[in-house]
Amino acid sequence: MKIKSFLWLFLCSICSMVAQDLALANQDGKFGYITKTGDWQIKPQFKIAKNFSGDLAEAMTDDKKWGFINRKGEWAIQPMFEKTKAFDSGVAIVLKDNQWIYINTDGEQILKDVTTDKLYDFEEGYAIVRQGDKVGFINAKGEVVVPVKFSKVFGFVNGYAKAQENEKWGLVDGSGNYFVPTEYDGVSNVYHDKVIVSKGGVYGIISNGAFKEVEGAQKVWDFMYNPVVTYAEKDGKMGFVNAEGKWEIAPAYEKARAFVNGLAPVMKDKNWGYINRAGEAVIPFQYKDAEIFSKDGLAPVKLSKLWGFINTKGDLVIDDKYDITASGFSVFKRNNEKGFIDGLARVKEKKSWYYINTNGEILKDMEFENLELFQ
Repeated sequence: MKIKSFLWLFLCSICSMVAQDLALANQDGKFGYITKTGDWQIKPQFKIAKNFSGDLAEAMTDDKKWGFINRKGEWAIQPMFEKTKAFDSGVAIVLKDNQWIYINTDGEQILKDVTTDKLYDFEEGYAIVRQGDKVGFINAKGEVVVPVKFSKVFGFVNGYAKAQENEKWGLVDGSGNYFVPTEYDGVSNVYHDKVIVSKGGVYGIISNGAFKEVEGAQKVWDFMYNPVVTYAEKDGKMGFVNAEGKWEIAPAYEKARAFVNGLAPVMKDKNWGYINRAGEAVIPFQYKDAEIFSKDGLAPVKLSKLWGFINTKGDLVIDDKYDITASGFSVFKRNNEKGFIDGLARVKEKKSWYYINTNGEILKDMEFENLELFQ
């Protein structure tokens, strides 16, 4: 029994090591991947590389051929393609001999019988198919699961996709069932079982299948960051509404962002500060810009031209000397990419990128020409 237990723990540790998050980094003109300890898991060696999607990442050789590497840096699919897209649910699209095809994780062509005018990436296990001016979705087996009858669709997010027919928007699930009927002028993705919709200039929230109008709203943002309250605009001012569509904090601000850790950044008289759920200003309006707090309890703020980080008391705990946006190098989902994630924040000082910890210390004193988030 002890031997079996040891083997099980050993195998788990190996799996954990292989599956650990890695960040794409460029140093001396070559791309590689670092761990959260700041060590090179895959040394810089690729002409171009991209983020990991699952256990595979796209990488280019010096002769401009693309393939896929695993998290050890080994070629899982040899570089033989002119272009590639990321894997999702075991399927990727690649350009080979001037033709886009689907492949599996062994590099073999699959889904040859899919009827579509154009091949699209898979997202959350589904890919768009187009036939003339109508679109639908297939699953990773190539089966049409959402009928090809919509004029427009967007990729799946949290199990649902935006779909338009007769110039009206709704949401469908992976079986083609309507989660929200196509009868709205606009619809958001689903976050925390809540959807923002608009119709005839009226905005509201669909929660538990019921529509709740937000009185007077000109726009309502989704519930991505907070399941209880979100920000909304009325008469050109920003305030906060709850899941019932009721105004919790009257619209009195020029701009606003989400509540995290009990505080939300808002702009008043062209300066940013932070308010609590009661609408009280708890961190003064003194910043040129301000972002939401992370789970680590720190938020990026701009005092003049550059960014630093404050704690929930408003103390500047990391000096304002950084840039925090990637200027087009990265493509993000909205996941607080400008702040701390799991104790590390990606920042730029002058021409170099770093990871810093919550004490402001640079991870392993390593600097990079470009740097991605951990995947």
